[in-house]
Amino acid sequence: MSRREIRERIFKLLFRVEFYKAGEMEEQKELFLEDAEDFPEEVSEKDKQEITGKYDAIATKLSEIDEMIDKKAVGWSTRRMGKVDLTIIRLAVYEICFDEQIPTGVAINEAVELAKNYGQDGSAAFVNGVLAKFAEKE
Repeated sequence: MSRREIRERIFKLLFRVEFYKAGEMEEQKELFLEDAEDFPEEVSEKDKQEITGKYDAIATKLSEIDEMIDKKAVGWSTRRMGKVDLTIIRLAVYEICFDEQIPTGVAINEAVELAKNYGQDGSAAFVNGVLAKFAEKE
């Protein structure tokens, strides 16, 4: 799988956090990995492990990430953001602040692309605007 495809799957798994309790997410992960549409047979175990590993890393830092977003997103709180936009922003903030292998510009560009594909009109601009605040720290 390409880096973009892996990121897209992480986004889809992370999106489930909005609809399931923390105790249900292990089962949701298993169900997600069994989904033939997202994971045809040719997807390697290595890719699956990367997806679930990064999801787990983000999930453990979710409250910290949300606090960071609330501080930077002037006039917005994570409670008011659309679920798709919030999930994309959470993933990108994790990559910007905690994943040293992903350059900030790449994290932002990939987040904007996800917003174009999964968000509403204006999502890409909103996501870009919020994430630009995280780029300023560098």
